[in-house]
Amino acid sequence: MNEEYGAIRISRQLIEEIEGRIKETEFESVEEYVTFVLEEVVRDDEEEGPEEVFSEEDEAKVKERL
Repeated sequence: MNEEYGAIRISRQLIEEIEGRIKETEFESVEEYVTFVLEEVVRDDEEEGPEEVFSEEDEAKVKERL
């Protein structure tokens, strides 16, 4: 195995579903498809930035206003 890559285990059922899905796409393998999907998810998550978290005090103040 190439040192640039690691291994991720996913269920056989999911692999079969992906195999069915990629038949109608330009993806040549399950690995290529999964890599693309994970890169998109990570990229979208990074673009959204950190999730805003309210302190208990802030949450109480908001509830008082309602």
